[in-house]
Amino acid sequence: MIRQFEIIEKIKSYDAYANEDLLNKAYVFSMKAHGSQKRASGDPYFLHPLEVAGILTDLKLDWRTIVTALLHDTVEDTVATLEEIEKLFGEDIADLVDGVTKLSKIEQQSVKKTQAENFRKFLLAMSKDIRVLLVKLADRLHNMRTLHHIKSEEKRLRIAKETMDIFAPLAGRIGLQNMRNELESLSFSFTHPKELSTIQSRLNFLQDEGKEVVQGIIETLKKTVTDAGVKAEISGRQKNPYSIWKKIQIKNIPFESLSDIIAFRILVPNIDECYKILGIIHNAYAAVSSRFKDYISTPKPNNYKSIHTTVLIPPYQRVEVQIRTSEMHREAELGVAAHWVYKEVDKPTQKDASRYEWIRSLLDILDQAEDPDQFLEHTKMEMFRDEVFCFSPNGDIVTLPKGSSPVDFAYAVHSDVGNQCAGSKINGKLMPLRTKLHNGDQVEILTSPHHEPSPTWDRFVITGKAHAHIRRFIRNKEKVQYRNLGHAMLLKKARKFKILFKEKDLKAHLSSFKVTTLEEIYILIGKAAKCAQKVLESVYPETFNIEKRKTTKNLSTLSSVHKNTKTNDESIINGLITRMAIHFAKCCYPIPGDTISGAISTGKGVVIHRESCKTLEQFSDNPEKVLDLDWDQKAKNGKVYLAHLHIIIENSPGKLGALTTFMGGSGANISNLHMLSRSSDFVDIHMDIDVANTQELESIVALLRTTKLVSEVSRA
Repeated sequence: MIRQFEIIEKIKSYDAYANEDLLNKAYVFSMKAHGSQKRASGDPYFLHPLEVAGILTDLKLDWRTIVTALLHDTVEDTVATLEEIEKLFGEDIADLVDGVTKLSKIEQQSVKKTQAENFRKFLLAMSKDIRVLLVKLADRLHNMRTLHHIKSEEKRLRIAKETMDIFAPLAGRIGLQNMRNELESLSFSFTHPKELSTIQSRLNFLQDEGKEVVQGIIETLKKTVTDAGVKAEISGRQKNPYSIWKKIQIKNIPFESLSDIIAFRILVPNIDECYKILGIIHNAYAAVSSRFKDYISTPKPNNYKSIHTTVLIPPYQRVEVQIRTSEMHREAELGVAAHWVYKEVDKPTQKDASRYEWIRSLLDILDQAEDPDQFLEHTKMEMFRDEVFCFSPNGDIVTLPKGSSPVDFAYAVHSDVGNQCAGSKINGKLMPLRTKLHNGDQVEILTSPHHEPSPTWDRFVITGKAHAHIRRFIRNKEKVQYRNLGHAMLLKKARKFKILFKEKDLKAHLSSFKVTTLEEIYILIGKAAKCAQKVLESVYPETFNIEKRKTTKNLSTLSSVHKNTKTNDESIINGLITRMAIHFAKCCYPIPGDTISGAISTGKGVVIHRESCKTLEQFSDNPEKVLDLDWDQKAKNGKVYLAHLHIIIENSPGKLGALTTFMGGSGANISNLHMLSRSSDFVDIHMDIDVANTQELESIVALLRTTKLVSEVSRA
């Protein structure tokens, strides 16, 4: 446990002008305010703000931020008021405490709404002062360190998932990589305990067996650098289990194939030495060309700078080497906190505030998103992916997530450029809009004032900003279409019953339909949420008196039939033709989460295929028979789907039995198991398992890759 005098000493070591009196005053105020309050661990509650303050002093934050840390829970959890904080500690600190308090207040809302709303509030607060984010991150880090004291497993899991989804990527985005790693590792221990145990046991084995290997690589690199007449500091570090598990999933490879479980870092005095070391390393060892990244010439959005390269060092095979200056390393460790400059003035200043342009892009997404959940989905896309660096025709660098398209590029430049995007040139050559961009590509966007976003763009764009703008356009266009359709349906039904329909008659009855405008009722009719005849019955009841009972009965029966014939599968797929029968293709076995298309088949209705299924190629001459579909991520039907796995195991006694036992222990239900071939060394197996979605399937595959039972595993 850190003590108050230690906090004061730490602050004084980097900020000679810190207000020691106000720091001590905050300590006493917070201790008295929290009084006898206890945490879930049984410890005095006041230890929590003290530990949060300690975390922030490690980041070398200004004294006002440390005061805020000491006070951050007083307004929320004690009788202290914001007015009292402002009177005793000043307006600046009161604003910071208020920003942190507002984020905490919404945590009592429903679980699903909390995460999305939390992030919205978070973003708005930190856009005014980044220190609000820093205090909240430190608060979350200490809460995660003590999460095991919470008795409710459901609550522990919810907090861990929220930390993984929101707080860890935000820490990474502002350059606090050590904090991000710790938040991810702590969350991973609660969300995937089995995977953590498996990976950790293998890491422990490698650590015991590979001590001499690591030291050998360090000595080899030192000799190579020293012989070239350059002084450098060289060290090796093991990556955390979560980082390893994530790479196993993304790269679709077994544990043994990872080349960067241990990364070796070379620190030099200046940038020139970085490139000199790079030349020495590449001259001495064969470089893996696909594994080279220069983040010095093109830094990450959080201003992370370093050179990453992978080389072959006999007899150790692939070795990842990171080359940076000591200043770059400091920024990689402290992130945003490395840019506070302490002067003999009342407030510290922050260098290079332009590095937080990404916050503005998230605010733009906030304006475009329809609801909090959609906003959260889009912002996750902004933070979770690796970057590619592209150039405009003027030479400006545009940073995008890996896998981005020219449409993503267009929206990154400006929303109007994205909305009017008509084509693209990549490196001077006209290319399709769905082309994936690579590092160093020069991209020119061709625009037309008469062009508008295509709904198909939403299927290949990567960035949250592009998704948000495209979906908003689609929503607005759909509203117009539903409005026109609903109006036409009402007029058609009115003609059928020989009613002289007047909009003023409908306006007088809007309140009975719980709407306020004619557009709303037309949209509801167009969506089939309201029946056109029922609407007319309410507006012109005298016309329907004679056959009202009979009509009501018939409509009720018809509604019942439709309700019974609607399948669970149809309800979780967007883009289907109303009430058309559907089937899932047995050639590719799509499951929720797959990118899908629907093929219209005579006598069958719509057959759902994975988009990559070769069967769809037979419709190349009849594209109108292929529907653009996607899974409704919000719908839950409780159904399981069949997924096929191709597994290769060693041909030795007990291996197959151990595999099936392992699958049972992981919660996977095996529907069928078929042996394809068998040699003296290996057995080829097709295994069918029941899963709810691709996420569950990927987790099972990732878990299999961490075991020694299987040599290879992939989706068949």
